[in-house]
Amino acid sequence: MTAPDRPDGSAGPPAEPVHIEVGDGAVLTGDLVLPGQAQSVVVFAHGSGSSRHSPRNRAVARVLQCAGHGTLLFDLLTEDEERVDAVTTELRFDVPFLTRRLIAAVDLLTGRPDTARLPLGLFGASTGAAAALAAAAERPDEVCAVVSRGGRPDLAGEALREVRAPVLLVVGGLDHQVLHLNEQAADALAAPCTLHVVPGAGHLFEEPGTLEDAAASARDFFARHRRTGP
Repeated sequence: MTAPDRPDGSAGPPAEPVHIEVGDGAVLTGDLVLPGQAQSVVVFAHGSGSSRHSPRNRAVARVLQCAGHGTLLFDLLTEDEERVDAVTTELRFDVPFLTRRLIAAVDLLTGRPDTARLPLGLFGASTGAAAALAAAAERPDEVCAVVSRGGRPDLAGEALREVRAPVLLVVGGLDHQVLHLNEQAADALAAPCTLHVVPGAGHLFEEPGTLEDAAASARDFFARHRRTGP
């Protein structure tokens, strides 16, 4: 597998294919990148109808890798499930289902010798943000920080009151409905929460410079909220 490119054009650390066994018998595929002397590792939960190949999440991952953070991008659905969801859209909004998948990835990293002692963060986009928050509530001793980009944290429901890790909610200033939902979720969170509104950004952060703003905010947040693993 080729190494991801850094923003300056140089080669980044190579990606290791990983396979995540989940409780229902499915096996999920992921790409783990660990820079030398990694400061932490961040698990990505992609949004509705997306995958580990999401160009926006991969762009954010490269920014984190350049700052010394490991990253794990993985598919929340199997190929068969993706085909079903493409027609029904039922799985992408099934937050408990996605949460179980994300917890399996967290447990994989906390069980590996090379990542067990690294501070672990979660980065969620769209419906993946709700799964990230619910997973943080389920694994309070493992997850040290959660970042949501253009996410639907409101879909985490009652789990918002159980999250202990600090949370960063990154929302586009032009994404008015999602901004309102994030404001409501911020009020419901019991954990420390920062709402960062990116001026001029829509839901997908396609406007010039807006994804870079979101990535830099995530990078700095994860750097501030590392804590030593068990």
